[in-house]
Amino acid sequence: MDRLTSLTVFGRVVECGGFSAAARRLNMSVTMVGNHVQSLEDRLGVRLLNRTTRKVSLTETGKYYYERSSQILADLEEADRAAGALSSTPRGTLRFYTSSAIVRFLLPVINEFMTLYPAVQIDFSIGERSVDMIEDGYDLVIRTTPSPDSSLVARKLTPWRHFLVCSPDYLKTHAMPTTPAEVAEHNCLQYAYYPFGEEWRFEDAEGRQESVKVGGSIISNSAETLRYLVLNGQGIFLAPSFVVSEDLEAGRMVQMMPDYRGVEIHINAVYPNRSHLPTKVRLFLDMLVDRFAEHRKWMA
Repeated sequence: MDRLTSLTVFGRVVECGGFSAAARRLNMSVTMVGNHVQSLEDRLGVRLLNRTTRKVSLTETGKYYYERSSQILADLEEADRAAGALSSTPRGTLRFYTSSAIVRFLLPVINEFMTLYPAVQIDFSIGERSVDMIEDGYDLVIRTTPSPDSSLVARKLTPWRHFLVCSPDYLKTHAMPTTPAEVAEHNCLQYAYYPFGEEWRFEDAEGRQESVKVGGSIISNSAETLRYLVLNGQGIFLAPSFVVSEDLEAGRMVQMMPDYRGVEIHINAVYPNRSHLPTKVRLFLDMLVDRFAEHRKWMA
């Protein structure tokens, strides 16, 4: 029998002064009440109640056991109430990890979340490494590339594409490529976490995909490092749209091969499990989805 249920039944028998009254309180048969008490006594190897035809009374051991078990049940009820409060009002620490390239999009969300839910503490880490969110204890990882772990849940926030870019000065000494095959003739500055490795993938205006294997003088896990090198004419970069869009608008960079575009990728919020998602995580996720929807046209 379930031990917690047996403890509850035993407590009701003591409080009601008999098996019949406890059975009525619990909406349970008298036989079942007796079975639960007997199960406890058999497990402990002691008698908890002295039984007569008219009433029951606690043995010395039963009195001690009742006092302790009542406290345990009260503590469990308090834990249940606390868990219920946590599920309705977000509190505690929200730990998440993301890459530096999208921090500026997250900061307004973090600011609004902190204002709305002051009981939640934010533990926010930034980096370019691929983290183990279970081992590292993160509630969320916000990724600009697909998650390598298919057992995790990924919620799409917004689509985006790469732009093939260079500086205006670079074009003074290098020819503009017109097809993906010609891209291989250039010094290609590579992002270490590009999902297809050395194979840069493009789509033409009809949606047909082409790829080319590239090489270059540097591979880095920092998109900002590659952006800096491109601005200084060191090569070309298949860059995330959200990293270089302002440079393109300002004329500091040029979009190369405009008849082609990078394949569509999504920014994802990745988390361990759909079931019993903590309220703080669910609310932050919903806010991310709303805010990224506002930026979707610009991001894409």
